Amino acid sequence: MFGTMTKPEKKTARRRIEIGGVVQGVGFRPFVYACANRFAVTGFVGNESKGVFIEIEGAPETLDEFTAFLKENVPPLAHISSIDARAVAPVGDADFRIIESESHAADFTLVSPDISICADCLGELFDPEDRRHLYPFINCTNCGPRFTITKTVPYDRPNTTMADFAMCPACRTEYENPLDRRFHAQPIACWDCGVRAWFESENFIEDDPRRAVAAAREALKDGRIAAVKGIGGFHLSCDARNRNAVETLRQRKGRIDKPFALMCRDLETARRFVLVDAAEEKILTSKERPIVLLKKKTDHALSGSIAPNNEYLGVMLPYSPLHFLLFDDALDVLVMTSANFTDEPIVRDNDEAREKLAVLADAFLFHDREIFVQCDDSVVRINDDAELPVRRSRGFAPFPVELPFAVPQVLAVGGELKATFCVTRENFAFMSQHIGDMENLETLRAFEKASEQMKRLFRVAPERVVGDLHPNYLSSIWAKKNFPNFTAVQHHHAHIAAVMAENKLPDEKVLGFAFDGTGFGTDGKIWGGEVLAADYRDFARVAQLRYFPLAGGDVAVKKIYRVALALLAEAGVEWTPELPCVAACPETERRILRKQLENNLNTVATSSFGRLFDAVAAISGVRQQATYEAQAAIEFEAVLDENVKAAYEFELIEGETVLIDHRPLVRQIVEDVRRGVEKAVVSAKFHNAAAHLIRALSRRFRARLDLDKIALSGGCFQNTALLKRAVKLLKADGFEVFTHRLVPPNDGGLALGQAMIAAVRSMQN
Repeated sequence: MFGTMTKPEKKTARRRIEIGGVVQGVGFRPFVYACANRFAVTGFVGNESKGVFIEIEGAPETLDEFTAFLKENVPPLAHISSIDARAVAPVGDADFRIIESESHAADFTLVSPDISICADCLGELFDPEDRRHLYPFINCTNCGPRFTITKTVPYDRPNTTMADFAMCPACRTEYENPLDRRFHAQPIACWDCGVRAWFESENFIEDDPRRAVAAAREALKDGRIAAVKGIGGFHLSCDARNRNAVETLRQRKGRIDKPFALMCRDLETARRFVLVDAAEEKILTSKERPIVLLKKKTDHALSGSIAPNNEYLGVMLPYSPLHFLLFDDALDVLVMTSANFTDEPIVRDNDEAREKLAVLADAFLFHDREIFVQCDDSVVRINDDAELPVRRSRGFAPFPVELPFAVPQVLAVGGELKATFCVTRENFAFMSQHIGDMENLETLRAFEKASEQMKRLFRVAPERVVGDLHPNYLSSIWAKKNFPNFTAVQHHHAHIAAVMAENKLPDEKVLGFAFDGTGFGTDGKIWGGEVLAADYRDFARVAQLRYFPLAGGDVAVKKIYRVALALLAEAGVEWTPELPCVAACPETERRILRKQLENNLNTVATSSFGRLFDAVAAISGVRQQATYEAQAAIEFEAVLDENVKAAYEFELIEGETVLIDHRPLVRQIVEDVRRGVEKAVVSAKFHNAAAHLIRALSRRFRARLDLDKIALSGGCFQNTALLKRAVKLLKADGFEVFTHRLVPPNDGGLALGQAMIAAVRSMQN
């Protein structure tokens, strides 16, 4: 007789999953909720200080399927950096729910950058049937402000500058519905309960929020300059087709030649003025929406005052709903430049804008959402189909650079120009947004506030604070005053460490080329043409550009013909008036300069490759005086003839440190200029010479030091003509080449290198 068969019980398991990364404020919890419904599991999901936690209960194989699906189908703005899962005891939940956030003092999570409006919100913005039709602050979990409104974590509305806006019943319903696109979208708002805009000019105020943007648009059409409050601060804007308006803005801002950025209505409009390839289109239309440097079309119909003597235009597309509403068929391209005075941070507060921008703007478009910290627009170039950051800010900050290994908590305060800072925790380096040039009290105050916010967001209590070796940099002076554990690192070592870190190199020796304008050397001189055998801990200077004098110091940085004349004297070239740099220097100044150089009076020795670029640009006749940083080098690159393969030659002089002698090269350039060789040819031969120099030195030190990993950093490597040539030659010789893709090669990336040097030294001590 057989016994009665019984059906086996269905096995139930429970799993706790903790997820780190950009998983707050990006629709991650409703995504998990939908996944739970899809796989019919029970449990809960919630935010905590270090990310998102999930507990799910169901059949073991179903939990495996749920977890795999979760990893492969994240929301558009989410980025998972870690997933930890472990078995826990089943509790028999009846359903799946979203629970309240938890905050733990020692934990942290990643914070999303500010992201451009998504396609869904853009469709609703222009849909007459939608309740948010033409609302300038429409957003959802997939788009809108994040970093600039966040005071602390977890990323919940009370911890943002939206805390003062009480949701209306309709918004509350969306906010609380896990299946809605606006579930826990912290900046959620509408016409009835949210942020409001208004327009002010000298004789008129439009305080009806539904007509404010239209009033600003009409002012722009009338040729007026408007200060427009956006996501990260104010812009000064005018009709880019109106030459008088552009020139008036340039005069008021005291901006002689430095280019203005443009905002085009759409990609089609941008293509009327600039050339856009596939890689440039991708970044131009990305969710980050940076300013992209694009080659001008020869037949573009815009004022030459937008970017004088420059072959590129900085172009961005609208990224906030308010921006989209500024355009119509009669207004399709705007100048959109940071609202500030030279070297100061972008203005972010309404009262500050009224006070500081009244002499610059004819009208104001305000709104009443506080910008907690300012965040300027990012700027990128494309090099070999990859991004080359020039300024890393809105859209990217504070998304971290993932490091090759975990490091102690460090605050790095960067340099002086293009100031940024960096805080580290575990294997993340959190780079700040662009702050400005650290030369005044306003920038220092912005720096202090931004650094406090960053430390608070990521729960960083620095074990060490690090800055530049230069004794007069305001960032280092501030750090020394406020932190007893301050240490200083050499400028060019930090450049090389930065490119190593973003490429996740281990702590091993590389051959680093650090070519830039200015950096304080360990011998007290101004470096800038350095070849270093470096790891994170230390470096040896194995080659350098031969020192030459800057007569008058910083004066020569602006009057670059003075640098050229000094190099002519060094090379034994007579100062004859057919040379453009000689003709540009008044005779009286020439006599004084000659005596300065002969007697070494009020001169500063430098090995700067950036100053060499300036000098050659002046000798060739491209530019004699600079009104903004790197102007001569930018214009010199722009005239380059790509068909020229010939090159000038440097001489290498052996010694304990190989000396790069520029004097033979200067004589070759002078000979060409006197023979009437075109500037385009001189530019090409110089760029080729610099690339050949890098290859020659790389070959030499591969044989001598057994180094075949080459790191290229410093502001000179923003020059894509130099960068492309050098990388091509190095790769052809079998070198492994590391360049910047995540942080700028200029001083905007310096803090990352400082942080890594300080962290590794701390770990090894």
